[in-house]
Amino acid sequence: MSSAIKRLLHIGGSVAPPTPEQPEPELLGTLNLDSLSVPIYVASDPERTSRLLHPLDISDPTIAGHLHWITQKVLLGQDIFLLGAPGPFARRLALTFCQLLNRPFELVSLHKDTGESELKQGRELRAGGKLEYVDSGCVRAAKNGHLLVLDGIERCERGVLPILNNLLENREINLEDGTHIVSADRYDLMLKNKEDITNFIPAHRDFRVIALGTPVPPYPGFPLDPPFRSRFQVRYLDPLASSRVLAKEARSTLDGPALQLVDSTADAITAIQIAKEMRAKMSSGVTSSEDVPAFPQTSLLKLAKFLSLFPPPPHASLSTPEDLANVLLAFHPALSYIAPPLWRTLESALDGAGLGEWVTGIAECDPTRSGENGSGFWGWTLSSIVRASDSTATLSFVRAGVDAVSVVVGAGPRPFLPFPLVGSEVPTIHLTPRFIHTLTSLFQLHALKDFDISILPPTSSLQSSSSSTTLVIETFAQLLGYELETVHLVKDLGGGREMWMRRVVETGLGKGLTKGVTSWEPSPMTMGAWAGKLVHLEGIDSIGATVGSLGRLLNDREGELWEGKRMVGKMEEGDSESQILSAAHPSFRIITTATKSSPPREWLTEELAAIFVALPTIAMPLEEEKAILLATGCPPEIVDTLETFARRYRGAHGAPGSKSRRLGTASLLRMARRLAKYPAESLYDLVNRTLLSEFLPPTTKSELQALLSETKITPDPLWWNPPPEVTTKSLVFPAQSDPDKRSVDYVIPLYDMSLDPTGSSHVPFMNNYLDNSGQTALMRDIATDLEVLGEHVLLLGNQGVGKNKIVDRLLQLLKRPREFIQLHRDSTPQSLMFQTSLDGGVIRYVDSPLLRAVKHGRVIVIDETDKAAAHVVAGLASLASRGEMTLPDGRKIRPPGKFGNPTDIVVHPQFRMILLANRPGFPFLGNPFLRVLGDNFSCYAVCNPDAESEERVLSQLAPELDRELLRSLVRAFGDLRAAFEAGTLPYPFSLRELLALVRHMKRFPEDPLEQVLRNVFDFDINRPETIDALYDILRKHKLSVARIGIDAARIGSEETKKPVVIDFKPKDTSLSEPKFGKAPDGKPHTGGNTWAGGTGGRDTAGLGGRGGYMRLYTGQDISQIPDQLKEDVPDEIKNKARDMARKELAARLAEIDLTSGQASTYSAYHNDLEANEEERIWLKRQSEGELDESKLTEGLTGETSIYKRRGMEKPELGAPQLKPKRIRFIFDLSASMYRNQYDGRLTRSLEAAVMVLESFARLSRKEKYRIDLVGQSGEEAVIPLVALDALPTHAGDRYKVIQKMAVIPQYAWAGDHTIEAITKGVADCADSDADDFFVICITDANFSRITADDLRGAMEINPKVKVALLAIGEGAEAAWLPKALPGKAYRVMNTTDIATNLRAILGQMLSSAL
Repeated sequence: MSSAIKRLLHIGGSVAPPTPEQPEPELLGTLNLDSLSVPIYVASDPERTSRLLHPLDISDPTIAGHLHWITQKVLLGQDIFLLGAPGPFARRLALTFCQLLNRPFELVSLHKDTGESELKQGRELRAGGKLEYVDSGCVRAAKNGHLLVLDGIERCERGVLPILNNLLENREINLEDGTHIVSADRYDLMLKNKEDITNFIPAHRDFRVIALGTPVPPYPGFPLDPPFRSRFQVRYLDPLASSRVLAKEARSTLDGPALQLVDSTADAITAIQIAKEMRAKMSSGVTSSEDVPAFPQTSLLKLAKFLSLFPPPPHASLSTPEDLANVLLAFHPALSYIAPPLWRTLESALDGAGLGEWVTGIAECDPTRSGENGSGFWGWTLSSIVRASDSTATLSFVRAGVDAVSVVVGAGPRPFLPFPLVGSEVPTIHLTPRFIHTLTSLFQLHALKDFDISILPPTSSLQSSSSSTTLVIETFAQLLGYELETVHLVKDLGGGREMWMRRVVETGLGKGLTKGVTSWEPSPMTMGAWAGKLVHLEGIDSIGATVGSLGRLLNDREGELWEGKRMVGKMEEGDSESQILSAAHPSFRIITTATKSSPPREWLTEELAAIFVALPTIAMPLEEEKAILLATGCPPEIVDTLETFARRYRGAHGAPGSKSRRLGTASLLRMARRLAKYPAESLYDLVNRTLLSEFLPPTTKSELQALLSETKITPDPLWWNPPPEVTTKSLVFPAQSDPDKRSVDYVIPLYDMSLDPTGSSHVPFMNNYLDNSGQTALMRDIATDLEVLGEHVLLLGNQGVGKNKIVDRLLQLLKRPREFIQLHRDSTPQSLMFQTSLDGGVIRYVDSPLLRAVKHGRVIVIDETDKAAAHVVAGLASLASRGEMTLPDGRKIRPPGKFGNPTDIVVHPQFRMILLANRPGFPFLGNPFLRVLGDNFSCYAVCNPDAESEERVLSQLAPELDRELLRSLVRAFGDLRAAFEAGTLPYPFSLRELLALVRHMKRFPEDPLEQVLRNVFDFDINRPETIDALYDILRKHKLSVARIGIDAARIGSEETKKPVVIDFKPKDTSLSEPKFGKAPDGKPHTGGNTWAGGTGGRDTAGLGGRGGYMRLYTGQDISQIPDQLKEDVPDEIKNKARDMARKELAARLAEIDLTSGQASTYSAYHNDLEANEEERIWLKRQSEGELDESKLTEGLTGETSIYKRRGMEKPELGAPQLKPKRIRFIFDLSASMYRNQYDGRLTRSLEAAVMVLESFARLSRKEKYRIDLVGQSGEEAVIPLVALDALPTHAGDRYKVIQKMAVIPQYAWAGDHTIEAITKGVADCADSDADDFFVICITDANFSRITADDLRGAMEINPKVKVALLAIGEGAEAAWLPKALPGKAYRVMNTTDIATNLRAILGQMLSSAL
């Protein structure tokens, strides 16, 4: 017997320590692999052998070669690393090897949260308080000689896997229970030397490790730790060969066009991949985002299986490009979101592979058109659904000209909804061709059986109508009798284990349960797998790479559970009595959906595409959406107007990555329902409210107003709203004071307290509310949403505008019980649901105010919503839209009448949510939560009351104060708010501050106004530019304020006494030449020409005199000579003084930094951007920090990684590497800028350049941006102003840039190079190594000489570069610009708005806005 075969005798060995007397296991047979003959033995642990549903074909040469190599490595005692593309191939190869050799195995699916307990030992509390250590799969494999499979190496952080390094290298590891695994040789030596072996366990000689991973790069993930890598022998699994091998069996059943399509697609995939690899090789391994995305590993397998069930037409002439495109999208979903040039590349590859007639025109086609006739993929329609057994159904599909297809599929136990669907029997469903197409396509994909389904958004844009995803899933479940289990995924979900199971502590209340004992409960997904449910995983985009840890369940119906238990795809003979094994029900299916909070390119990875088969959806067409709106009873003319506006708005803001507020079908439906009940309401107000236009950037807001005007949606007059009146059963909002009497009373029913007997103490109480017209109208509309229309409400606004008071007052009037939660930085999804406590060793959960509100039908007010992380708020979206939420303790919130479990919490019909938040952006620094809420809330922008209402409020508060004074204060605060919106003040002054001032003036009328104002304005005492602006506004409204800021703070100190201006007529008026004069000596000097710093003098630096070249103030009273005398200065002295002033200014600018209030405000905006990017989060599974309330059970058992601490979030696995943003600014330096500078365009353009230079120079993280500034004129397309990465750091250098910009237009030839400058800018930016690319161009070009096509061609020449154009001067007169290039071209009619509009455009491009 050869030495190699002798070594193989240990395969499948027993658990006992190796000894010379160990009996040989029973021989079952011999496996011949090329030159190797491998004996197969009876497994020592049959329950842990492979039961793979889809083992690989060992007769295939590719598989045989891989298995031969793996066997060689096993014989050599080496550990193995299988490296390949994402997908099931590597795992199936490893488990096929185990299955062939009848070898027990352990599989550990790694994820980002994998920790020591998953790799070594976990802890459990048993009866009597006994602590027991439970071996992980790694330890079991080492002890028992099993093969250990580590799946997903790239998903695990590099610092975790070194835990296994010593086990891999020396077969040694120390365990938490005090025992030590040592190598078999070391253990034998200890026995021979009669050493103490009490706590030593030998590693089995047959223990081997197979690691599975993907190469990083090009795939996303964590790179290998070098010490870990060095312990393996690697085998690369060619993705092209792997894909063909997986599809081999399914391909063998095909013939004709179906076989041609599969083979030609395989050839095209090969050609695309080889070309991609060649380009990567030429660019030193860097792959390009401009390549066709790699086809998933399972794409050929899915295509072959599909065509074996649903063959294509017999000839290409009977098919359309849309049909083939739709099929390709199902098996390669990333194609849904690629640019047309890449579709042309794909078409060329498919054409070259022999599919010419099938693919001609596929690059230009619209795949959504394939569903216009209501058929599914390739024209098949579903004709019948018949129950075949308790868990199966027979589906019949038909297509003209071919035989019908019948497929047996999984089904649920509940009664089937009758099919075909009849509109009168399903009134909630609009049976349109689009809906029937989507539903039929879903049934076709369900027929594939071996793949679960991921339903994709209809477009990469967040602007679209509904695709009816939830309705399609619910209808599908009802037609097949499935129990639908919805699991709401959140970012905080553990890296995989929490998807499968949940740790619990027994309360001792159940039969046979012991109090304080720890155990595990299956998750809803695991329960669904056992029971054969349809499990809907909602929010697959929120968990990132964690979805990879589900790959084994999704592709092979297998998974590792707690304490060694295992789910398998099929049970073998004798498995029924197993305490270890459980089987996934054959009817079990998973459907995933994504939120529309992030574009698919951010989460649709190749791994996810390999796991699922995709269902591309179609956005609801205009006529279908219109029919739904009409069904509400809304007047047809209003529906027509709404749809016209929605179509135009979505088109203008539909570009991928657009930050505009989403306008979905749900929002239109909400408006239609309201207008159906109150047709006289203002559509203009409803649209603005829905889109939160009050908080849009100025450019976007002006575009919206123009669009509203063009679609005939105009504002209604504002009328006075009388205060509400409470009657016995109702809250009445009297009609507005409009003279036409179109307004009506709004009668809102009061809450019936008998529905909540304990709720009276929760009704808010306010004994002093100041009624005003604006807030009364707001309360009326909110009350209507809450009590009449059943909506949940979101209120956004600045601080101090009365959000809380309005809500509390309204709930007080309605007698509505209220619960309250205030979110903050440390809020977690768990704290939103319940609080945990430890009582006698048992963890108890106390319902949060939110759950109490859900149960009792109260209103939950959730304040400071913007302060919590976005994923904390995300769960509220499903609660608002469908009344569903999955709780961390295993329970679910579900609506009444929906199937569920006894432990579920049923939503009370009167339950409502009111969310309060500050407006987005600077200076509130909140989190971008609006995108995760979607359009599930009725939104309100809460502003300060109008001037008249504000004045009424102040008069009610302090009727004894002078009415004119109050009016002046109201107007002054109005100007202060306008200054904030314009960017000249950094703080939005609110009604709260104004009320505080008036309360002070009422109580202490003797205090001077300037001292009272200090109560509000002292915050800005060290901002001179802000104090100056405040002073100007107060003086404008004739508020008797002599001083504010530091001067007001120092009233009474002699050294800061405000100087007096004295009219002065000098005796000596002679002039010589400008000079500085003698240095100030601290004494007052008046009327001379010797000392610098004097007043009323001549020639020298000072104040109040004439003939000098600079001002200088030393604090004395100012003697001011007459203006006539000041003007009477000879030209030669004026010119000399002016020249000296310029030189002195340049010198000073070269020495000191500029201080611009406007630049300070704009830089604050960029700091806000940094603050959001640098937001810290809770890092979990830490060994120190604060106790994580979700890990109390682990804490009871003694685990150490049960803490959380604040830290910077690591990039999500799979997220692109963070690179800088590349920005080019193009300024117009043409002759027309100088010729027409009378309107201020040149000056304002220079101000905008100052803003850019100042704000970016002040950033603390300059490496985040790569910026250059160029100009263009009639002579040159690119005039360098600031080189790339060379922003001037000194004010003097910045001044030189402005000087250059000012002088070029004076000497430039007539003409314009705007188009050429943009084209060059796009090309230069695209060549940079960056994440985002921007070109911003300011031009006064005469657009009568430039066509829309020319401009569009330049701005859209490269889709990855975002271009914005600000047209000023003559350019602003081109009304067609924003229509031809919505969201890209802007008209700035007033040159004073250039800097403000530039700021807004930067905001739209760089930040997460509405």
